[in-house]
Amino acid sequence: MIEESSDVAEQRRDSSGKRGGGQGRPSRAGSSGAQRGSGKADSRTRGTGGQRSGAQRSGGQRSGDKRAGGYRDAKRRDEATRSVEQQIYDGPELPVEITGQELDRAVSAQLKGLPEKLANRVARHLAAAGVLVDSDPETAYRHTLAAKARAPRLAVVREAVGESAYAAGHYAEALAELRAAKRMNGATAYLPIMADCHRALGNPDQALKLAKSPSVANFSSEAKAEMTIVEAGARRDLGQLDAAVRTLELAPLNSKSRQPWVVRLRYAYADTLASAGRDQDALAWFHRTHAIDADELTDAAARADELERRLDQEN
Repeated sequence: MIEESSDVAEQRRDSSGKRGGGQGRPSRAGSSGAQRGSGKADSRTRGTGGQRSGAQRSGGQRSGDKRAGGYRDAKRRDEATRSVEQQIYDGPELPVEITGQELDRAVSAQLKGLPEKLANRVARHLAAAGVLVDSDPETAYRHTLAAKARAPRLAVVREAVGESAYAAGHYAEALAELRAAKRMNGATAYLPIMADCHRALGNPDQALKLAKSPSVANFSSEAKAEMTIVEAGARRDLGQLDAAVRTLELAPLNSKSRQPWVVRLRYAYADTLASAGRDQDALAWFHRTHAIDADELTDAAARADELERRLDQEN
C-alpha cells in the first residue's frame, strides 16, 4: 500500500472537494498454435500434377502470399503488443537507493509468499511509488503497474495501483483496481477514494451510495471526514447546495483537534457556504480554518482576504 496520507489526497482536490491540482508476465501469443498456423498446411498452392495454377503463372497473387501477408501483419501486431506489455513489465528504472526495506512491515509481510527475488523486485517498485506519488504520480503509477505485472493476485499490489492511479488522475483505472483489492481482502478503507473516483467520472449518485455504506460508521475520524467531504461534493455536483451544507454541518466542525482532517473539513464547509451565497458565514469559517492551518494545507487565508474585499466593496 502506498503510504499516502489523506491530507495529501485532499490537496489534490479543488475548493469544491473535487479532484484536481488508480496481469501476469507478458503473454507470448506469438508462439501460440493459432499464430504458427494449422499444422503443416502447404502455403504453395499448386495445380494438378504439382504445377502452379494459370492465375499464378500469369502474374496473379498467390493465395499463399495472402496467407503469408496476413501472418506477417498479425506477427507485427503481436510484437507491438508484446513490446507495450514488456515496457509495463519492466517499469521505470529503479533508483539504486530504493531497496524495498522502506515499505511498511505489514506490506512487506504480504509479499513473503513470493519467491525472494520476485518479492524484492515488487517491493522496490512499491517503495519507489510511495516516494514519488506526491511529486510524480504518473511515474509512481507506472511503478505500481510493474509490480502488478509480477504479482497481480496480491491485494496490497492492486491497492497500490489504485491509489497511484487516483493520484495520477486515472480515475476509471483507480476504481477498477480498488474494487479488485476490496474483493481480495474485504477492506473498506478504499471507499472514500472510490466515491471520489465516481465523482470524477460523472457519477455523483454512485458516490452517494458509497457514502451511505454501513461500514462508514466504523471509520476513523479522519476517514469519516474524508467521506463527508466527498459526499458534500457529490451533493454539489447534483446542484444540491443546501444538502451539501447540511451534510458538512453533521460533521465535527468544532473539534478542538488541529489535525489535517479538521482543517480540510472546515475548509470544505467554508467553501460550500460561499457557493451557497452565505458570505458572512463563509468568511467566519475561512478564518476558523486558517486559525488551525499551521501547515498551510489550504488557501483559507487568501480566500478570507478575497471575501473581505468583496464584502467591503458591496458595502
